[in-house]
Amino acid sequence: MSSLGLDIDPSVDASVSATLAAVEEALRANVASADPLVAEAARHLADAGGKRFRPMLVALGAQFGDPRSPEIIAAANVVELTHLATLYHDDVMDEAPVRRGAPSANSRWGNSVAILVGDYLFAQAADLAASLGPEAVRLQARTFARLVHGQIAETVGPRGDDPIEHHLQVITEKTASLIATSARFGGLFSGAPAEIVEALANYGETIGIAFQLSDDLLDIASESVQSGKTPGTDLREGVPTLPVLYALAGDDTDPRLRELLTLGPLVDDDLHAEALTLLRESAAMKRARETVRSYAEESRSALAPLPDGDAKRALEALCDFIADRTG
Repeated sequence: MSSLGLDIDPSVDASVSATLAAVEEALRANVASADPLVAEAARHLADAGGKRFRPMLVALGAQFGDPRSPEIIAAANVVELTHLATLYHDDVMDEAPVRRGAPSANSRWGNSVAILVGDYLFAQAADLAASLGPEAVRLQARTFARLVHGQIAETVGPRGDDPIEHHLQVITEKTASLIATSARFGGLFSGAPAEIVEALANYGETIGIAFQLSDDLLDIASESVQSGKTPGTDLREGVPTLPVLYALAGDDTDPRLRELLTLGPLVDDDLHAEALTLLRESAAMKRARETVRSYAEESRSALAPLPDGDAKRALEALCDFIADRTG
C-alpha cells in the first residue's frame, strides 16, 4: 500500500507524492495576503489539511505526459484554491460551526469575512490560471459556473423533479465538475495528447460522483470520524443524502425508518441513533453502495483510451479504493 493509501507502482507513488508536497508548499504562498486578517482567515482551511483529492488527480493525470512540468504545481493550486474558496462559501450557507475538525471561518470571523475570504481565494485561483494561459482561464471559469449552478440547485431543491436524479445532478455540478477539471489539467499541462486529456476529464467526472457519494455513505457507515466529521452528521442536520433518498422512495423501507427520516433534522440523540442503526442495515444503504460501485466501474470504462501501464493502473486502483471504502 502506497503513501497515498492506494495499491500503485512505487515510482508513480513517489512522483505523485513529490508533486503533492510541492503543491502544499505553493498553496501556503498562494493563500498569503498583505492584510494580516485575510492571511490568517485564508490560511485557516488550508492549514486544516483535507484529502487534497483534486491535486492528487492533477498529479495522477500528469503521469500521461511530463509529470515534472512546472505548470502542474500551478494547475493543482488552481483547483485546490477553487475548492477551498467553495468551502468558505458553503459553510456560510450551511451555517456550519465546524470544518475539518476546527471552528469554521464563519463561526470564528463572521459570515462577511468568510464570504470575502472565499472571494479572495477565487481571485487567487483566477490569477494563477492566467499564468497558465487562456485555456486554463476558460476551463476554470466554466468549472466555476458549474459549481455555482450545482450550489443553486442544491439550495432551491428539486422543484418537482425526481429527488434522486436532482441529488445526483447537484453532485455532478457541485463536486464532480472540479474533479473532472483536475484530471483534465493534469493531462493538459503535462503535455499529454488531446484524446488522453479528454479521457482523463471523463474519468474525473464519474470518479468525482463516486467519491462524493462514498463520502456521504461513510458519514452513515463509519463508526469513527473516518469521513472527517462525526458519523451521522448529515442525518442530524437533515441533509438528504442518497441512502436517505433511496429509503424514502423505496417500497421495502422499514416504516419506523421512514417515519424518522420524515422528521427533518434529527437533533434528538436517541432518535438520531435509532435512525442511524436502521439506515445502516437498510436495503437503501445496500442500493447506495451499488450505485457508488456502478459509478466507479463507469470511471474504469472511461480509462479505455489510455495506454496500459503503471499510470493507468493507478487510476484503476483509485476506482477500487472508492468502491471498497464504504464496505
